Amino acid sequence: MTLADVMDIATSGLIAQRTRLATVASNLANAQTTRTSEGGPYRRRDPVFSAEPVAGSFADVLSRQMRAVEVQRVAVDQRPPIMKHEPGHPDADEEGFVAYPRVNPVEELANMISASRSFEANLMLLGKAKQMGDAALQIGR
Repeated sequence: MTLADVMDIATSGLIAQRTRLATVASNLANAQTTRTSEGGPYRRRDPVFSAEPVAGSFADVLSRQMRAVEVQRVAVDQRPPIMKHEPGHPDADEEGFVAYPRVNPVEELANMISASRSFEANLMLLGKAKQMGDAALQIGR
């Protein structure tokens, strides 16, 4: 595995965690959105990751262990919304119930912390790979 392969894997992790952080931000920002352009309340979103084989001779031997992460899609929560009785709300139905998104702020904050830590770990890996490259260049001097 080359230094470029290590950097590619770390970069794929950074991209995946950036997507995860963006979906968490969207979920938190829309936690009280009762009306969307699609109709109905906002639906919580979650990125779905997949592992992609890394090219290279060493990676071929260890293809099951050496994989980059890829955001396959962003899944939309299909669970029913939370119904609250608020007869004065402009989006209330004829019985006075309003459909709210099924977004749990505590769960979203836990996801945000996890994604942030993963982002930091991948960033640290990129820094260490750069240090290794610099050290390799110093050997020849």
